[in-house]
Amino acid sequence: QDPTAYPYQFQDDPYLSPRTSVEFKLFSLSQESGRAAAKYFVNSNPKLFTKDFAEPHIPCLMPESVALRLEEVSQEALEERISLRKVSAAVEMYDQLLQSGTAVSMETTHKLLDLICLYCDRDPVQEGTPQTEDREEEEDRRRKPMGRRAMDFLKCTWKENNNAERIFNLLPERDARCYSALIRGMVKVTFSAFTADVHVFNALISAVPDVRKKNNERWDLIAELLNQMNEQKVRPNLLTFNSVLKALRQCSFLAKTFSPQILNEMKALGIAPSLATYEHILTVFFYKSASSGPSNMAILQDVLMELEGTSFTCQDPNDVLFFATAMKLCLDNKDLELGYKVHSLVEVGENWRLLGDSYQQALYYGRFFNLLCLMEHIDVVLKWYSRIVPSLLYPNPQGMKNLLQALDTDSRLDLLPTIWKDIKSLGHDNKVDLVEELLCLMARDEHSAEVCFRPSLIHVFSCPIQKKLVGLTENKDMLQLFKDKNRVPSGALLSSFLTACRCSASPQRAVELVQLSAAFSLPTTPELAKRTLAEFELNDNGKSILLKSFSSSGELEKYMRHYAKVLNRQTGEQNANENTPTVDCEALSQGCQTPVTSRRRLPAFRCTTGTKHWNEMA
Repeated sequence: QDPTAYPYQFQDDPYLSPRTSVEFKLFSLSQESGRAAAKYFVNSNPKLFTKDFAEPHIPCLMPESVALRLEEVSQEALEERISLRKVSAAVEMYDQLLQSGTAVSMETTHKLLDLICLYCDRDPVQEGTPQTEDREEEEDRRRKPMGRRAMDFLKCTWKENNNAERIFNLLPERDARCYSALIRGMVKVTFSAFTADVHVFNALISAVPDVRKKNNERWDLIAELLNQMNEQKVRPNLLTFNSVLKALRQCSFLAKTFSPQILNEMKALGIAPSLATYEHILTVFFYKSASSGPSNMAILQDVLMELEGTSFTCQDPNDVLFFATAMKLCLDNKDLELGYKVHSLVEVGENWRLLGDSYQQALYYGRFFNLLCLMEHIDVVLKWYSRIVPSLLYPNPQGMKNLLQALDTDSRLDLLPTIWKDIKSLGHDNKVDLVEELLCLMARDEHSAEVCFRPSLIHVFSCPIQKKLVGLTENKDMLQLFKDKNRVPSGALLSSFLTACRCSASPQRAVELVQLSAAFSLPTTPELAKRTLAEFELNDNGKSILLKSFSSSGELEKYMRHYAKVLNRQTGEQNANENTPTVDCEALSQGCQTPVTSRRRLPAFRCTTGTKHWNEMA
């Protein structure tokens, strides 16, 4: 598998090539919606698609026969409606048969009850058609928190006085198949008068947590159902024991007591556990456990030793939860060795198919990657990073943050430009916490010019947070962002930025930098102005701006003394003269643009060209 390629489902259409997890979900739904819409159009207009060009014939590409052909009241018409999954039409035909005095065979009645219970007394939604909801159900769905719960499909579908119960009560004779249909569909009817099959018992055991509130009552009801299975000679299967373990997960402390007994019973009957069995066991011993230390991790280690090298097939719908749960335990306990064992089990045969849907796969690989970032050497982390991104994982912001911390731990900050490029491609460049983490790493240490001037880092400075990196004078709005976001830059940052301005020969940026420092009243303002005057060739406007910064900082007189000494050294004059020309504050005020309330004379210095230079500065 090419680790740089997109998932196989997107390779037919290059336009639907996701770069982020959000795009993956959007494009997946778009692809399925397109298929459903096309199928609905074909099935709604079968007369337009009568020619079959495929050799050999491919039935799924041809329109499905959804139109009713038999209109007369007969048992054949009822069976036609059942085969086409027309629930309402089938119930209506059944009532017409009873009104006309026509007897309906028990086999057809079984099919009708199965259909009604399967679709909860509603017509199934045809692919491509919009789904409609009752107002009460829609309000209930809005009040519930986000998340997928399997029990929701059983709780919010049945109505009172539904057709399943009505037809069941109208039957003159009720056999085990009729009871089984209602129990498996509604988990409601008692069955003391007949012998149930294993599927009925499995449905009842699964419903125990919903019909009993106390833990002791739940276990008592489970034990009673198991005893009835024994009395009726109904042999339990794998799903029976998995249903018991799943119900025990909601029995608090009783779960740890009875779970080992359930496993021993499975071994006694020769029933091999599935991945769902082990997932229930792990959840029982680790969920909300305050002592998830070495003793509990030994349970996971024993499970992995027993499963090592085994290739699995899906036997229980909950099999797909095992790998994500096991990797979560490894991450919570920071056990890298067991994490590798879990992943090696995934790579055996086709076990990767049991990772579940895209959501479950993202959970598994995200936890595995976070574990690597926390515990593994950075070279190994980067190897896995290039292997699973983006073909198997779109890292979330926390995953990228863990990767940055791993780079920091092993002192590989030279890779920050590459990681920042990936952050942008994943659509995480608008996450403030993540970008601040990146900037803090970059500003903490000195970096080479190659890292500082990397083009991939230019975009960092358009983010609405404090800018801490040096060397990116290309961004015109960078200095203004400090004021806009009310962030005060450090003196070291401004000094380093001034050095970058000198390297790029940008005197205008240097003057703006001094203005920014003066606006924040930083103590480094005079030093920055001195460096700017000494290292850049400024025009008159730039010099006047610098003098303003001196006026606001209160060190104008001090700097003029320094500047006069420089001029004296340049002309070779070593002795000061008392008759040296003086400098008037009013003349300077024209350049500084500050109000002058009094005229005073500054200390004079010997300078042959002093008056000329003072006027230029003013």
